[in-house]
Amino acid sequence: MSSYVDERNDPILATKAAVKYLSKLHEIFNDWDLALAAYNSGPGNVNKAIRRSGGYNNYWNIRRNLPRETAGYVPAFLATMYIFEYAEEHGLKKINVERPYFETDTVIVKNTITFDQISKLVKISKEELEMLNPAYKLNIIPKIAGKKYALRLPISKIGMFVNNEEAIYAYAKKELDSLEKPLPQLVETKNQIRYKVRSGDYLGKIAERYGVGVSQIKRWNGLRSNNLRIGQRLTIFPRKPYDVKQVAKSTKTKVSTDAAAKVGKVHVVQSGDSLWTISRKYPGISVENLREWNGINGNNLKPGTKLKLCACSS
Repeated sequence: MSSYVDERNDPILATKAAVKYLSKLHEIFNDWDLALAAYNSGPGNVNKAIRRSGGYNNYWNIRRNLPRETAGYVPAFLATMYIFEYAEEHGLKKINVERPYFETDTVIVKNTITFDQISKLVKISKEELEMLNPAYKLNIIPKIAGKKYALRLPISKIGMFVNNEEAIYAYAKKELDSLEKPLPQLVETKNQIRYKVRSGDYLGKIAERYGVGVSQIKRWNGLRSNNLRIGQRLTIFPRKPYDVKQVAKSTKTKVSTDAAAKVGKVHVVQSGDSLWTISRKYPGISVENLREWNGINGNNLKPGTKLKLCACSS
């Protein structure tokens, strides 16, 4: 994890890491329910619950001694498994998503390159690149000694990139060298901070400042609502140690803001909505705009949520 890359957001790498962790926890507890509980709250909390229960090694016997979230996590996990296994028996049917999945492949990137450059040279939208490569926080794939970073593309685009690799890197280098302002400094972000809430602060503003999601701040601090009080202390694990700003606000941002003003300031999320489909409904508004204006980090949206369609305070 660094100011450029957060591999936790890569679904393949994250899944592999989760499997390794769960396997290790199962080796420790020799029980899948206890392994799931430890996955949620840590093996230390499970061991404490076992001791407090009088030495029981069964999840259901130690459940009342676990943190509240963990006490609900394992049943919710089992219920989800049950739904998938017996969906048809309960009249539940799958619905195909509007956006079809497709085959992809990866190529190891040899030099620093931006999503804007890849989009232009390989003829693929920036939004598509963001969806396929969610680990790159600044839409830049960096070159770092000792690290290998991969670019994921649809198979139909891989050939175009590989066959023109030298020319692509030469173009990217020339363009980056000509920037008036250098790219943001690479910083390893490992330590948490304690943030003191000030007058005028709200979760979306704080989340944007540190490159995290509103839901993450709420989870880290056990918040059940979006309400904050002045002087309140928040624990935050920054994903950008500085205020990342674009070198210059492009005319596209202005067009986006103007477009939002014409269509209204708010979009109410409907079932089946995604950032991609919403951005398509409002010409001039990108997925990146929606994330920035609403302090959104991931891609999950809850029906009924109101999304701002402009860089406005309300």
